[in-house]
Amino acid sequence: MPTLGLNVDHVATVRQARGGKEPDPVTAAAIGELAGANGITIHLREDRRHIQDRDLKLLRQTVKTRLNLEMAATEEMVMIAARTKPEQCTLVPEKRQELTTEGGLDVITGFQSVSSAVHSLQQAGITVSLFVDPNPEQIRAAQKAGADAIEIHTGAYAEAREQASRDRELATIREAVSLGHQLGMTVHAGHGLNYSNVAEVIAIGGIREFNIGHSIIARAVLVGLDRAVREMVALLRQ
Repeated sequence: MPTLGLNVDHVATVRQARGGKEPDPVTAAAIGELAGANGITIHLREDRRHIQDRDLKLLRQTVKTRLNLEMAATEEMVMIAARTKPEQCTLVPEKRQELTTEGGLDVITGFQSVSSAVHSLQQAGITVSLFVDPNPEQIRAAQKAGADAIEIHTGAYAEAREQASRDRELATIREAVSLGHQLGMTVHAGHGLNYSNVAEVIAIGGIREFNIGHSIIARAVLVGLDRAVREMVALLRQ
């Protein structure tokens, strides 16, 4: 049965909009866990636009399930992760001007820096996942770099408007899941998934964890975080 990694970045985004203390992503993470989330995901960006070092420190102390730190494969972030020791780090691409992560990590082009980061994190006892497009060559490069897991970027599927396009993207994701397992890696998925489109991806099978944030936090604004998380967990369990 797939599990939910609740991304609380957008709670921090609202807080940073006013430069105040609320809403607190640490509190949101605790509510999410009580509602059934199996893990908490945060992205500590180099420019600290939402999640702050303080958040990472407190979440490491308070998360009861598992903490997944999304990060760029930089020396600074590797040092922070090695010191903090989340259960998992997910290496992602990062651009200063982007609103959210755009596309998967180019493991092939950045193979040396990625493989070095993977090794350093694993030496610190951290499981490492790479956020990649459902591209066979990138997935093979992830395995070659030593990653324990891959997180398949589902953005192209989530943005497809016609059923034929969605079907093509689902087939690509299905092949990526199969290849990931063949190469001995755990497979996760995320980006753009919501209450309406996640069911088709769940039906593929073989995906251990879904990392979802924006749609849950958006729904929480209207119905409350506890209910929003419980509804997504129920979808995953179906």
